[in-house]
Formats: sequence, structure tokens, C-alpha cells
Amino acid sequence: MSVYDHRPLWAGARCDPAPAGGAVSRLDLHASSDRAGEPVASVFPATRLRPGVYRFVLPPVPAGRYWGTVTFTPNSATQPVTDTSIVLDLPIGQGLVASPEAVADALGLPLPLTPAQRAVHETEIRNAQADVAAYLNRSLIPAATTIPGVRPRQAGALDDVGTWALDLDDIAEVDSYRARPDGTYDIDLLVGLHGAREEAIVRYVVAHAAEAIRQRPDQSGGVGRRVSSVSAEGQSVSYESGPVTGQAGALPVLGSLNRLRRLAFQPLRRPSHAPWPYSSSRTGPWI
Repeated sequence: MSVYDHRPLWAGARCDPAPAGGAVSRLDLHASSDRAGEPVASVFPATRLRPGVYRFVLPPVPAGRYWGTVTFTPNSATQPVTDTSIVLDLPIGQGLVASPEAVADALGLPLPLTPAQRAVHETEIRNAQADVAAYLNRSLIPAATTIPGVRPRQAGALDDVGTWALDLDDIAEVDSYRARPDGTYDIDLLVGLHGAREEAIVRYVVAHAAEAIRQRPDQSGGVGRRVSSVSAEGQSVSYESGPVTGQAGALPVLGSLNRLRRLAFQPLRRPSHAPWPYSSSRTGPWI
């Protein structure tokens, strides 16, 4: 089952309708970009996950790209408005930081994908993710963790991880929280790197998955290598060479992800005592 977390946008700014007397009403999914006709599926109402974030639990629908509209009321003084900026490649939450449809866009393939194309795209996405995860020395999928009975250690927004007295050694994000009768909270955390939200990772994975499909000798992805010229008799074929690193259109390199690397930490070994003459211990000959 997939979920979609929506952040309402009104008058060019993020808003939170609930405190102002508004509400997020429904999500409609359409099979075409013009969003005409009856929706393929509708979900209502949304659950307010935290300030400014509303969660829809998506129904089972065939895998593919859908164009969505979210209807919400920004506040008690306005009429319902419709956000038509939502494009979802479903299913979501299957361990992939990019969708097969995004790879198809990079290759110039028409949608919808065939089952064979989807299988090839998913395989190459996972291969590219494995390279990124090995380079960064960390998983690209965060782990969901619940910590019960936590008190805020300082004044601040409860959806800010810095508000809570937590001892974590990795990136963490507050997914949701629930108040308990004793004044403490149960905190649902996402711990670790969320690769699908890192544009640099998504760009790397999509670009390298698309190039791997383009170079497949069986062309099972539905697209072949770039041909620059063919002889008159068809006896020889010349292929285009891709742009080199640093040129426009070149494939992104792993070095572009350096800021996300998780470095191994090892504490320095401390001497058993201060060195002479700052220590009274005599462990060596006098000079």
C-alpha cells in the first residue's frame, strides 16, 4: 500500500489549512495529463500528519503515471481550491529512489511502459542505487523507528527533530508524534538518508539507469544506442560518443554526491599518560 504526503500550496506559499479552519478534502487520480473525465481513483479525506503535511493512503491501482488534483480549503474565509500540480508515478515506497517512468522520460520512451520495459528499468535503477549506496557507505532507504515516552527538551516545533532529547548517530526526521496521558510523546522517526528526496541522488540514478538501458546489447529496454551514421550499403554503423565529464549533458559522477557520504569514525587512541615532562610517570630513560 502506497501513501502520498501532500504539502498544500496556496497563493504561492506553503500553508496549513487546519489551524485556520480549512481542510484538505480529497485527492483524485487521472490517467491523462489533461485530467479530463472521471478519475481512476479518489481518496478522501486526508490525515493531518504534522503541521503543513497531509497524508493520503492510496488505493491499489495499476502501476504507471497518474496526474492528480488535490481539493482543499485554505481557511474558513475562502472557497475550496484545486491544486493540479501533482504527478505521481505509482506505486510509491517500493525501495526505489526513482521511478521507471522517470527513466523512460530520460530515454524518450512513450508511456505507458510494457511489463518487460518496467522490469528492465527497475533492474537498472536498483543497480545504480547499489553503486550509490556503496560509494556513500550508507543505505538510500531510511528506517522507520518509534521511540516511546519522549519529552521535548526545549521549546520549539514538535515536528523538528532538534526539539526532542534523542541520541541518534544519523540523519533523522520526525514523521509523526502522538501525545500520551503522562505528558510524553511517542515519536515516529525516519532515520537515515532518504535518497528519493535528494535531487542529486535521483538525477544520478536516473541518468545511469537510462544509459545502462541504452547500452544493453539486447535492447530489451526498447531503445538502442545513439547512431551517428550508417554506410550506404548498411555494412557499417557509427555510434555517437557521449559528452565527457564536465561538458553539458555528461553523466553525473559519484563525486557529485560527496556531501552525502557517511565517513567512518574511529576515535583516536589516547596515550595511557601524558608525555614527559608533563607526567610524573617514568616510563623511559632520562636524557
